[in-house]
Amino acid sequence: MTRATQADRFDVLVVGAGIAGCEAALAAAGAGARVALASAGETFSGSSFFPGTWGLGLVGPAGEKDEGDFATTILEVGRGVALPGLVHALVAGIAPAVARIEARGVRLRGAQRPDERDFIPCFDRRCRSWHGLERDSYRAATAAALERAGVATLPRHELLDLVEKDGRVCGALLGQSPRRFLSQAWDRNLRGDCPTYVGAGAVVLATGGFGGLFSRTLTTPDVMGTAAAVALRHGARLVNVEFIQIMPGLVEPVRDVVFNERTFRYAHVEGFDAPDAAELLDERGGHGPFTASLPDRAVDLAFAAAGARGAAVTYDLPGELPEFMQTYFSWFEGAFGRRPDAGVRIAPYAHASNGGILVDERGFTGVPGLYACGEATGGMHGADRIGGLSSANGLVFGWAAGGAAVEEASGRDSANDTKGLSLRITPEHTVLLDLRRAMDERCLLGRTAEGLEAMGRLLDELDEKNARIGSARLANAVLSARALAAAMLARTESRGAHHRADFPHEDPAQARPLVVRLDGDGRPVAEPLG
Repeated sequence: MTRATQADRFDVLVVGAGIAGCEAALAAAGAGARVALASAGETFSGSSFFPGTWGLGLVGPAGEKDEGDFATTILEVGRGVALPGLVHALVAGIAPAVARIEARGVRLRGAQRPDERDFIPCFDRRCRSWHGLERDSYRAATAAALERAGVATLPRHELLDLVEKDGRVCGALLGQSPRRFLSQAWDRNLRGDCPTYVGAGAVVLATGGFGGLFSRTLTTPDVMGTAAAVALRHGARLVNVEFIQIMPGLVEPVRDVVFNERTFRYAHVEGFDAPDAAELLDERGGHGPFTASLPDRAVDLAFAAAGARGAAVTYDLPGELPEFMQTYFSWFEGAFGRRPDAGVRIAPYAHASNGGILVDERGFTGVPGLYACGEATGGMHGADRIGGLSSANGLVFGWAAGGAAVEEASGRDSANDTKGLSLRITPEHTVLLDLRRAMDERCLLGRTAEGLEAMGRLLDELDEKNARIGSARLANAVLSARALAAAMLARTESRGAHHRADFPHEDPAQARPLVVRLDGDGRPVAEPLG
């Protein structure tokens, strides 16, 4: 693929090279635009290509007659905070998206026994159209498509800020990412560098969710949600950002690997000895992420109480494993040289984000020249998300945002004078570790007003430290963390992925989305949408 250079100017700049970003770039290029695709990691990175899981699910309605029921179910699972327009656009776009990537040459795995209950998506009530999206096949077919389309790539460049001209976004400042950015051990010897300016008629943000703000995370550390901070500063709003999916993940025999929730049905979890434990574990096996809205939340609260070492999980397995579970066992043994039933330990991890930048059905943020798509956005999911819809979201809204960005970029100029743009990207390894540990402690399970207010004070301290360091990356990370904490503090109830230990019950009066904007002092404020 062609590499972009600092001197280049483009019709559309896409930032983020997971599924959503790649789809946006191809849609824009297919409409005749000159397109650049930048990414903090390598091209094909982020949550879409996180190595600590056995595959990506992709679900959709089982034919046109199922579209209405599927949309209704998504709204029910969203528990009052999903936006109907975005939900219906998502459902209607899945079948065309599947056909589009299959025509590109992407292999989609089918189920041999699709009616098994393990193929019912997380939080859903029935089987849908299910596919396994194979990363290697997607990467190969899409790389070839990007090459044919002439998309220029700029890997290892992260978003630091957007550039505006005459009230509209016309480019971005990108900083060189650390060499070891894709591991938790950041490069401590990174030299401070001035950013690269890339001019464009429109910019699409496809940078993923907020998982990298936590140290215990089931995504790569480049997925920090910092684009949300940049978008906020330029007038965009966020929605539903308090709903971070919290997943059980392994801490032994390996770390940072997704635990297969279906195996809860055959499991014993250390410290969980409720009288109805078997029934709750069976229910918990029906969904991967934690939810405060079902009784089986007791399972997660039990293993969370075990602390950093996690809780031991042992199994009583049937003679023949269901197909979905056998796939996991085979992958696990091939990857780690042992079977899961030899014993594992689990703990809560931050995973995908159900909320993000508020957009319309075409990915428009409300800020002229700025679009967003994929996990960087919110509204098409709610307090909980049906499993397999994250991949669908990236495919559907990535394509929509890329196409819409071309229309807005037509005939637009990028900024020519970038004097005074003096952001720098500098080492801040230790400070980011402090931020991530505090997010684990105060913004995963069991959030409280006391803990979230303490988080705010810590973020004030980190801003003071950054006044000496001068890191654009850290400033963005702190502001994104502030936005999350503001929404978590404002939602004084437990609903879906959001759990407040001091407000453990759902409040019907709060069944509406919260949006986050910046006030006059540049600090996040959470308030009901509309």
